[in-house]
Amino acid sequence: MTAMGGVQDDVSAGGNSSQGTHKSAVPFRIFGWLILTIMAAFILNNYLTYWQDLPGISPIFGGRANGSMSMVWSWLQLALYGVAIGWTVYHVRSTKSVSLRGDSKRISDINAYLIRAMFWAVLLVGLVDSVISFLRVEGLLAGIVGEDLASSLGRSQFRGGYVHMPLIGLSFVIAAFTRTLGFIWLALLVVVAELLIVIGRFILSYEQAFMADLVRFWYAALFLFASAYTLLEEGHVRVDVFYAGMSSKTKGYVNAVGSVVLGMSLCAVILYIGMGGAQNAINAPILSYEVTQAGFGLYVKYLMAGFLGVFAVTMMIQFVSYFLEAIADIRGEPGGRDHSSTAAH
Repeated sequence: MTAMGGVQDDVSAGGNSSQGTHKSAVPFRIFGWLILTIMAAFILNNYLTYWQDLPGISPIFGGRANGSMSMVWSWLQLALYGVAIGWTVYHVRSTKSVSLRGDSKRISDINAYLIRAMFWAVLLVGLVDSVISFLRVEGLLAGIVGEDLASSLGRSQFRGGYVHMPLIGLSFVIAAFTRTLGFIWLALLVVVAELLIVIGRFILSYEQAFMADLVRFWYAALFLFASAYTLLEEGHVRVDVFYAGMSSKTKGYVNAVGSVVLGMSLCAVILYIGMGGAQNAINAPILSYEVTQAGFGLYVKYLMAGFLGVFAVTMMIQFVSYFLEAIADIRGEPGGRDHSSTAAH
């Protein structure tokens, strides 16, 4: 009985110790989730301000306000950041038993879902837009859908709002039921699209602008969307002059500081510069549904500007996951990955 009681005491002590360890990780978890929720509030405010014509938060800080209701909306938009902060604190404090590695995996899984959805979006939009462009350039579209709809499909605002956006929404549904990121398939599709250009140009003497647009569209998506997955797999180029010989704890310090100072800061700058105003690099093409000068090319140039925003968002999410994993390495929590296997990168 004494021995059994001793074992129970040890288990109890171990459980309390584990619980205490998780509690001491709360500040790091709050920091990570706070980065994500504030980013979400920023993007939501960007949508409300530039797509729904709300005033934004600038009137609160001296910007021009158009009446009292404008100030009310400004304060409501500012309150979104308060909601983000409040939800973060509540979420982390109500899940104190979750470890840093558990949170890191959860955040990484969320990111994987977003990237899967983006893969399906560029696949569906690329294929459907290519068919529409082919039918237009060959003069077949009006005979299939009628003159009025064919004319509307020749306008970027109509095609973007009524063709592309529903396909993107469908992509999020499909991503919920699939478990593959699809980068290998997207790379294969890029090769197939380029092969069709070669066959068309040199064998059939047939080439249209939409064919080259499709290759650029898919290749840009492959390069930018796969970056976060590459970070997860530690496949980015790393100059391992000192890193390879460091201890796991020291590597944790390097990865944690690098994630915040180099990674998250870069993503924040991209989002702020690209989406800080209506005429900024990401917002302006999307708001105007910008297309290329080729009249019968793909109408996806505005989406390619949005790729940079997707890159910044997915990399920010993955850097937060990487940061929490690094803090777990510093604290010596079990279940860490062997970073020495990446020394060749």
